[in-house]
Amino acid sequence: MSDTLSASGRAGPVLVWFRQDLRLSDNPALVAAAESGRPIVPVYLLDDETPGSWKMGGASRWWLHRSLERLASDLGAKGAYLLLRRGRAEQAMPALAEEIGATTVLWNRCYEPWAVPRDTAIKQHLKAAGIEVESFAASLLQEPWTVQTGADKPYSVFSPFWRAIRNREVPKPLAAPDKLSGLPGIEGNKLEQWELLPQTPDWAGGLRETWVPGEAAAQERLADFLKDRVAGYAAERNRPDIDGTSGLSPYLHWGEISPRQIWHATLHHLSAEDTAEKGVWSFLSELGWRDFSYHLLFHWPSLMDETWKENFKAFPWREDANSFQAWCRGKTGFPIVDAGMRQLWHTGWMHNRVRMIVGSFLIKDLMIHWRDGEHWFWDTLVDADAASNGASWQWVAGCGADAAPYFRIFNPMTQGEKFDPAGDYVRKWIPEVADLPDRYLHRPWEAPEEVLAKAGVTLGETYPKPIVDHGRAREAALAAFEKIKKGAA
Repeated sequence: MSDTLSASGRAGPVLVWFRQDLRLSDNPALVAAAESGRPIVPVYLLDDETPGSWKMGGASRWWLHRSLERLASDLGAKGAYLLLRRGRAEQAMPALAEEIGATTVLWNRCYEPWAVPRDTAIKQHLKAAGIEVESFAASLLQEPWTVQTGADKPYSVFSPFWRAIRNREVPKPLAAPDKLSGLPGIEGNKLEQWELLPQTPDWAGGLRETWVPGEAAAQERLADFLKDRVAGYAAERNRPDIDGTSGLSPYLHWGEISPRQIWHATLHHLSAEDTAEKGVWSFLSELGWRDFSYHLLFHWPSLMDETWKENFKAFPWREDANSFQAWCRGKTGFPIVDAGMRQLWHTGWMHNRVRMIVGSFLIKDLMIHWRDGEHWFWDTLVDADAASNGASWQWVAGCGADAAPYFRIFNPMTQGEKFDPAGDYVRKWIPEVADLPDRYLHRPWEAPEEVLAKAGVTLGETYPKPIVDHGRAREAALAAFEKIKKGAA
């Protein structure tokens, strides 16, 4: 696996730093440690102190707790013990290496703007102390610096980026080590001490109902998707009323499954099922979008915080706390928007088509800054991901790389009627309007009084009236966009 490591001849333990790679299979750092034949100390460090980092949101902390439980169990079954420590990584990792007498430290790479300089500093510190350090590619199909245009520049448009990587070789996934030689007796934290789970109130009931974190659950979900849904993915991926997506995004974010594993398993399925080709490549292109988001974040580290297109910084965003709260709570009066926001709060996840709808509504109907939406998603999504979250919000706003045109403003009524035609999605999440006829379900304010009464709907009481007139809001947004259009990147 690693010529440097295998040839080192050192006898000290190997410290394996787990981060967003909470799995045993296709884990290059763990495999290299196992192949060394030396004692292994796997560690997860809860770092809430790195300057500039975005602290994990509540849904992410819930997922992390459950995932670490599974990882500890899986490592234990192989003979190793997961060590839990807390602190700022620049100090904690070198101190831990010295404490246990580690002669080698291994990890798989992260790409967030706070992780790259942090890891570089730690690597330099450890090497200066005479400790071997090696990092590995484990989280993307292609490393961000290996994909460039013909002019040797990073890509800023997805289509040519995808053409550049879709036919590249993706390394075969590595099998999990058969056995690990652990090093017991090192004192660490107890997972409960970190208080990652909500207590009062315990709002995580919907997360527990919806998700089973961990590597085994990720593999099971992938197998079910390939067996039952990938063939229809291209046609059904935009339908929130249909279980047509993989649901793998949180497992990918936490590294409970790798994109290489998904890539090769999906292509293997294609070789056996030729009729699935359209669905397979539509699905694999989503892995391409994930790589593209990290490509952007790596080359433009301010993507999470700053508007990518300079002229959009002059957009006249509104401060409207009441409208923002209505959006967060799923009480805007637009059923498809409210359904998405309630799905998010209950499950920690939202269908991708609906993410675009609710994002467009916040930005272009309410004219509230995309960063406010990004921050809410960061706190409530179990798949809150620095690259995908930042890139996607700027895409919807029209101010990011390869963004949707600024004049693309989703109509929440027609989007609902097109992608939730029988109203199953809205009726599940907005029971207040469930008895409305289909023709009024996505626009209840147009229903006659007798229809509303028969359905038990009183607008403004049992269900909100629309907080904005979509037609007028669209005109106002277009006028604002027109003012800043000159000089658009």
